[in-house]
Amino acid sequence: MTQQGVIGRDIKKAADILRTGGVVVYPTETVYGIGANIFSENALEKVFSIKGRKKDKPISIAVSGFEMMDTLAYISDKEREFIRKFLPGPVTVLLKKKISVPESLSSGDLVGIRYPDHDAAVRLLELAGVPITSTSANLSGEAPPHRVDDIKLSADYILDGGECNAQPSTVVDLINRKIVRKGAKFEEVVAALGEL
Repeated sequence: MTQQGVIGRDIKKAADILRTGGVVVYPTETVYGIGANIFSENALEKVFSIKGRKKDKPISIAVSGFEMMDTLAYISDKEREFIRKFLPGPVTVLLKKKISVPESLSSGDLVGIRYPDHDAAVRLLELAGVPITSTSANLSGEAPPHRVDDIKLSADYILDGGECNAQPSTVVDLINRKIVRKGAKFEEVVAALGEL
């Protein structure tokens, strides 16, 4: 069996686990993330517990495309223009959430959305058919993992995508026009934010 076949089989297995309320570690173009179906309360509880993350620290959501993004947030024409410059890619955007977003994944009326530029991550999302959590697969306060060997937390399945070798995403609040976390593509994001 080719490596591509193994990866395809592994992605399908990971997607099945997500659909049944499990938690999966998956690769992105930045670092490894931990994913769970955002519409499963039990799965979300597992993510917060596994990471040792406080409930008052919301977790971003990964989507497989703009159609899925539109089910989660209200996006103005100007915001959409900004988003298309950077997504898919290593940028997380904060937008005004829709009622479909669980409270534990939002900060007030905002939700963080990430559209990864990584084939395996996008395929996983497509096969799962639902948005999933997008938070680095590390214990809170520790460094995010770039390789499977770096992962110290437990999950139902780890999707090995080799080395992820970039800094975490830049987080930008498009409602209040500010940077929340400096990361990948920071300078470009700042420049585009000034034109928004």
